[in-house]
Amino acid sequence: MNSSAVLDIAMRGVLIAAELAAPILITSLVVGFAISLLQSITQIQEVTLSFVPKAIAVSIALIVCGNWMISEMVSFTQSLFAMIPSLLTGG
Repeated sequence: MNSSAVLDIAMRGVLIAAELAAPILITSLVVGFAISLLQSITQIQEVTLSFVPKAIAVSIALIVCGNWMISEMVSFTQSLFAMIPSLLTGG
């Protein structure tokens, strides 16, 4: 196993992690911004007003994107297992 194979696996791992985190992070960012804007307009500074909608939105994003996320992780893991013989032989 050479250094280019290790770097390739690490790069693919980071990319798949970013792909899987993106729907949840973007949902949380958009909902948090909308709630923050609402709070600044109405001058209501309640902590639960920010937390509860974000938790609900992230839960919905997980329900909607969960199947895709699992299939991507399974595909990535299967490709890693398929690479094991070539990594051990060095070819």
